[in-house]
Amino acid sequence: MAFDNICKILAEKYPIDFAHWLLPDEPQKVKLLKTELSIEPIRADSITFLQTENRILHLEFQTTAKSETPIPLRMLDYFVRLVRK
Repeated sequence: MAFDNICKILAEKYPIDFAHWLLPDEPQKVKLLKTELSIEPIRADSITFLQTENRILHLEFQTTAKSETPIPLRMLDYFVRLVRK
């Protein structure tokens, strides 16, 4: 989807701005991580490692209310893959 791609590009280009916008604590340093997660090919929209807090900010953009795989299940899958990585 066009909006999905635009949001991905913005999240990759301005990761610290997204972190400031979405989180209560201000991260000092961030590092973009690869969006391809192991096992079967799956790509997250945006993954940012917040180095000062040792946390990961994972963003998924969805332009419709429903999807083939419900977003809570997708987020669980992404979480498990990120923890394993």
